Amino acid sequence: MQRKPTFCLLQPRSYPTRLSLVIPVYNEEAVVPLLRHALEQFTRELQGEAEVILVNDGSTDLTLQQIVDWAKEDDHVKVVNFSRNFGHQIASTAGLDYATGDAVVLLDADLQDPLHVIHQMIARYCDGYDVVYGQRKARLGETWFKLLTAWLFYRLMRTLVHKDLPVDAGDFRLLSRRCLNALQQMRETHRFLRGMVAWVGFPQVGVQYERSQRAAGSTKYTLKKMGAFAWTAATSFSILPLKASTLLGVIVTLVGVEEAVRALLAKMFHWYVVPGWTSLTVLVSIIGGATLISVGMVGEYIGKLYEQTKNRPLYVVSQTLNVSPVNRADVEPRLKAVGKQ
Repeated sequence: MQRKPTFCLLQPRSYPTRLSLVIPVYNEEAVVPLLRHALEQFTRELQGEAEVILVNDGSTDLTLQQIVDWAKEDDHVKVVNFSRNFGHQIASTAGLDYATGDAVVLLDADLQDPLHVIHQMIARYCDGYDVVYGQRKARLGETWFKLLTAWLFYRLMRTLVHKDLPVDAGDFRLLSRRCLNALQQMRETHRFLRGMVAWVGFPQVGVQYERSQRAAGSTKYTLKKMGAFAWTAATSFSILPLKASTLLGVIVTLVGVEEAVRALLAKMFHWYVVPGWTSLTVLVSIIGGATLISVGMVGEYIGKLYEQTKNRPLYVVSQTLNVSPVNRADVEPRLKAVGKQ
């Protein structure tokens, strides 16, 4: 395993007294019983205390009832229930906001990210790293199309978002408390947590692992959602799309010059052309298309600025379970989240 170079001096630290496991859940009734069994076994292997924070992102099946029953039997399990569906990145943010551990691990509910890898993450945390991300060296049970689009996505995001964004690394990662405190200062509406973690810096290292097949149920990330996620990441962290519209304008200008030269040569050498038709059609189409694309690019950024300036809360919490009043008093003023105990 290759470690990324860091400009920070690593300071070894002790095993986390409390480890927070943050898990967003959305329509996962088929996998919750399996998740519970796996987590109960895993937490017994830890040297310190563990808390499990389950964020229900507006599920429409029996997911909420299942995790509430689980939390009633185990006070180390905390439930944060949204008033509606706010999306995976927002649900992950809420879980991180409510986490109280010295170290926090963000993972999905589908058990595709093996829990035993967390032991390796903790070891790197004790070495002094503030971010330990899981880096997939294999994705079992995925189609060739999924593998290809994932490969392209991570390399494109590395170009568009942040040069230090690790490839083949999802949201499965461990964060130290000081890194999480820095991350919580970033309250933008359109969130790409992987890019945000790369942006805040701190010593970061990867742990390679094989990603398993989904334990049960079906994926909630459709092709449409994946495309929207990639677009949000690109426009939230980079102005390259705006620069691309400028480049497009240059290309259109060059095409216009070429058409002017071609028309002049046709006049000089008496080439046969339908008078005005080709040049007019081509130029109008290209200029019109380039203008609309450029306006659309600018509109995307203006729209994001508009939504950000509303200063609305990132999410609305309808209820919580096993979240102490002390914890809520600490986090809610910072979150601007509306909720009731």
